[in-house]
Parts: sequence; C-alpha cells; structure tokens
Amino acid sequence: MTTQGREPADPIQARGTDESDWRSWAGWDALPECALPTQGRAVVVAAHPDDEVLGFGGSISLLATAGVELTVVSVTDGERSHPDSRAVTPESLARVRAEETRAALAELGAPGAEAIRLHVPDTDVAVHEDRVAAALTETLAGAALCAAPWTGDIHADHEAAGRAARTAAGAVGVPCLLYPVWMWHWAHPDDSRVPWADAARITLPPTTLARKAAAINCFTSQISPLGPEPGDAAILPPEEIAHHLRTSEVVFR
Repeated sequence: MTTQGREPADPIQARGTDESDWRSWAGWDALPECALPTQGRAVVVAAHPDDEVLGFGGSISLLATAGVELTVVSVTDGERSHPDSRAVTPESLARVRAEETRAALAELGAPGAEAIRLHVPDTDVAVHEDRVAAALTETLAGAALCAAPWTGDIHADHEAAGRAARTAAGAVGVPCLLYPVWMWHWAHPDDSRVPWADAARITLPPTTLARKAAAINCFTSQISPLGPEPGDAAILPPEEIAHHLRTSEVVFR
C-alpha cells in the first residue's frame, strides 16, 4: 500500500500511461521498419511465459508464416506471478503457464516451435545471469536471430534476461533484437529514458494482429483473477493488454 497522493516507488506499480496517449504519438512515423529473417532459425527469449507473446508475438507469427524455425526459451516458469494467492501453488502455476505458452504458440501459427524451460527461479534471474547466458550461447549457435526482453524495461528479470541474451548472441555472432514489455506502462511518448534512436518497428498485418490477440487470450492465469482474494488479481488488466495490441511491435537494435 502507498501513501495517498503519492506514486509507488516501483514505476510498474504506478498508474501507467494511457494507450490513447501512445496511439496519438507523432513519433511512430520516425521509426524505421525492421526486417525479420525469412529462413533459418530464430530464438525468442522470455523472462516469464507470456513476455514473448506480449512484446514479440506478432513477429513470432510472421516468422512462423515465413517458414523460419522457432525456439522459445522461458528463462523462468513464472511461478511467482501471484505470491500471495491461496488459490494456486507456485508448482501448479508453473505447469499452467507452460501449457498457456504452448497454446499461445499454436494460435500464432507456430505449434511446432521448440519450447525450452531453463527453470531459473522467478524474480531471481539476475542471480543466475551467467548460467542463463551460457545456456543461451549453446541454443543460439547457428541461429539467424535472437529476440529477448529489453534491458531497460525496469523489471529486474526482464533486464537480466535481456543482458544474458545479448551477451550470448554477441558470443556467437547472432543479431539480437530487444523487445519492451513494461516500458509502455511506465514510459510516455518522447520519454528521454527510452533510446528511440535505436528503435524500429515491425508492422503487423490484420490477420497477424488477430493471431496475437488470440495468443494473449491464452494466458488466462495472467489476464483473469485466479480467485476472489486480492492476491488473486489479474496481472495484466485490459489497459495493459491494450499496449500490446497495436498494428506494430517495437524493438531496439
């Protein structure tokens, strides 16, 4: 609980930027288009199951449509998304989120994607960053692309996963794109904390956007309450999901 009239110290817990502000931003046209590979293998890294769909789901669908082989790496199992819930245990939540990821990939047109789970403890990715980088270095060998959470997302797990992916991609000479997730919540148009000069966009055709929306809906554990108690509340209410249902996705290069 925060003191009335004050914003929480954690920007993710603060009241976020309305999606209408983002949609009316004049800066979209200044972002160059980012080309995705049309062959080979792409490795998409997620700190938690659902990050990859929220931030890069449309691109996953485009890659799958192009015939690119896909590997999705869940660094954690997302088992601590509801630490105060009595409706679900961390172990059962980990299983649920893995099932949701598989269902989401099918909605994106990638039912055959390889799914790797590193089982790093949720909220502790930074502690295991070297281990994650080593695992990703092996997985990325020979890949055409790596995509991972942005290293400035102001979420410790996202940032650590992104750093590990960038280190691994650099070690094996694979291009690395970083996708934001929580940035759309805490940042605002033209925000000086965001490296807009490094940003590019990936346009999503209507059919691709529809697939992404269906994929997001697979994450029932995150978009719907688990039960009646405060600790069961949805992690991703509609106003947050709206940030990820635009006609383009943004990546940092």
